[in-house]
Amino acid sequence: MTIKYEWRGDFDNAALDALHADGFGPPVAETDWRERLERYSLGWVCADEDGALVGFVNVAWDGGVHAFLLDTVVAQRLQARGIGTALVATAAREARAAKCQWLHVDFEAHLRSFYFDACGFRETTAGLIAL
Repeated sequence: MTIKYEWRGDFDNAALDALHADGFGPPVAETDWRERLERYSLGWVCADEDGALVGFVNVAWDGGVHAFLLDTVVAQRLQARGIGTALVATAAREARAAKCQWLHVDFEAHLRSFYFDACGFRETTAGLIAL
C-alpha cells in the first residue's frame, strides 16, 4: 500500500462526498467542497492511493494563530493503518509553516486515543454550545 499525502491536494467533490459517507455514515451529500475549502480553510490534506481519495482532513483557521481540524476521515477499509495519523501530522506541519501557534480539535469520545495517543494532542478545558 502506497499512500501519497498532499497539502491542498486536488480532489473531486463527489469523491470527497463518498469518503465522508464511508467514514461518517450516509447520506452522501452533494457539497461544493472546493468552494467551501477555498473560502474558509487554511488548507486541507488529501491521502491518495492509486488515484483514489482514501483520507482527508480540513484545516480551518481564524486568519491568525489558531487552526482547527475538521472532518478527519479515512476510508473504512484502510482504518487503523496510520493514515489518519499521517493526515494530522501533515496538517500540523503545514499549519506551523503558516505561523499558526495552536491546532485545535474536538472529537467524539471513541476517538480519544487516536487524537491523544496517536496524534499527540493534549487535553484542555473547552466549551461547546449546540446551536
